[in-house]
Amino acid sequence: MNIIELCEKRTKAWETTKSFLESHRSDKGTLSAEDENTYNVMMADIDALGREVQRLEKQEAIDKELSKAVNQPFTNKPGIAALPDETLEKMKPARSRGAYAKDLLKAMRTNFKQVSNLLQEGVDADGGYLVPEEYDKRIIDALMEDNIMRGLGTIITTSGQHKINIAATKPAAAWIEEGEALQFSDAKFAQTLLDAHKLHVAIKITEELLYDNAFNLENYIITEFGKAMANAEEDAFLNGDGTGKPLGLFAETGGATIASTLTAAIKSDDMLELIYALKRPYRKNAKFILNDQTLLAIRKLKDNNGAYMWQPSYQAGEPDKILGYDVFTSAYAPANAISFGDYSYYNIGDRGTRSMQELRELYAGNGMIGYVVKERVDGKLILPEAVQILKLNA
Repeated sequence: MNIIELCEKRTKAWETTKSFLESHRSDKGTLSAEDENTYNVMMADIDALGREVQRLEKQEAIDKELSKAVNQPFTNKPGIAALPDETLEKMKPARSRGAYAKDLLKAMRTNFKQVSNLLQEGVDADGGYLVPEEYDKRIIDALMEDNIMRGLGTIITTSGQHKINIAATKPAAAWIEEGEALQFSDAKFAQTLLDAHKLHVAIKITEELLYDNAFNLENYIITEFGKAMANAEEDAFLNGDGTGKPLGLFAETGGATIASTLTAAIKSDDMLELIYALKRPYRKNAKFILNDQTLLAIRKLKDNNGAYMWQPSYQAGEPDKILGYDVFTSAYAPANAISFGDYSYYNIGDRGTRSMQELRELYAGNGMIGYVVKERVDGKLILPEAVQILKLNA
């Protein structure tokens, strides 16, 4: 018996069962014990037919799957020609895409009053063009490699002023006697804002060097842009005062919490006190940031057991450690302070993407071409207690 015949048989059985139910109900709308047993037997037959239909449907699906050919024959040329048209279009250089030619034609017809191309997102009043995707990625790589704060902090990409909510006070538990009035505490919240400060780097090169260079000048320019911006960012993320630049960790106002200030030369006990000045939950991911000259002095310190507090790294890519915590050095860290804490609470807000502008007319008389890369970024420690600062004796 096939699936169709079973389905027809099940339908007839269901109609018979419904007729039996209607004809054997009493005045009260119920069935007698004998009629109820008969009805249950009829329903069991319907359920059995349903299960048999499902088995045959599953069997038919398996047979259909197994009957397919193991190898599908090629119907087109192997290689990128076999990819979808949308994928092939994206793989083309920007200027080879159909949309670029369409936008170029529109610009020419309107005497360049309506300009929109694939390398531009929005309109920059000063004629700046967004960096192509591969350029921007290489700048990001340089920033991440050379800027320790971008590796330690939390990076947020924003499209406007970014508000971060902070729990200012938390509810507290209290013991009460039975029948005593409840004690209520307030949960209060605060906000900190991530804005955008403009950072730029500019260079100019001769036309001959650009057109006749024997090495990859393009890659060199992008790499140098990235390093210059990384250095400026790291300096601001550590020392910035928040005026026209990010607010740094070591800022006198708005920076990390001052754990203590030394009046004498640093000792091993001072480092221990700095570690335990930080609350225990933050110590799980805590790290040191300090200047190279400060690290030189600490390398001479020993703990109470006579062991050096500084332990060099024996594994590539792993930072050195002080008392078991990672150590990061920066040329921009102040020589009179040591930072210790969880730097994931330092938020870095990137406003959009970085932009690159070519200045041909400005230096045309000198036979040179200028390039400017700009970004808008802000940084702020949103929870000052997450990082502790030890001020050293000058």
